[in-house]
Amino acid sequence: MTEAPRTELLRTAHTFELTPAALREIRALLIAAFEGDFGDQDWDHGLGGVHAFIRDTRGLAAHGSVIQRRVLHRGRSYRVGYIEAVGVRADRRRQGLGGRVMDALEQVIDGAYELGALSASDDGAALYTARGWQLWPGRIAALGPDGIVPLPDEEDSTYVRPPTGGALPDPASELIFDWRDGDLL
Repeated sequence: MTEAPRTELLRTAHTFELTPAALREIRALLIAAFEGDFGDQDWDHGLGGVHAFIRDTRGLAAHGSVIQRRVLHRGRSYRVGYIEAVGVRADRRRQGLGGRVMDALEQVIDGAYELGALSASDDGAALYTARGWQLWPGRIAALGPDGIVPLPDEEDSTYVRPPTGGALPDPASELIFDWRDGDLL
């Protein structure tokens, strides 16, 4: 049995390489994929890094991005590839497009960052765990304008990707993420 040829085109590009029209198209896909629950700050969080997206004969079908964040852990600042804005058009879900986007983003993380991190929705968690991402078992916080802010609500949805050939940081010590507007993770 021969497999039908793929009609989807996967592309990666840094935010600065994308036209305003391409950015509007990506944002529209994400608003639809998140059923309207994708605001201005969510959009801002997905910019400034590498985007992976797939087009099919109907247009944009899937997207995700990886941006740089800093995480403090046991007195050290890690350069982390943080996954953002992963979404698949409703008619293309459960067909492997999210996995293809993640393949591209994980290559960026493995080549450019000390580890990967993301905050997963309940719907998205299965995709990430199947790919080897591990739920962070320790505490999560953010370094805010007034000091360290614990984020206990993020402790059941933050996943990390170990460095290639390395081990995860010590879960006995918290991960302290850099501050940003909107949802901190």
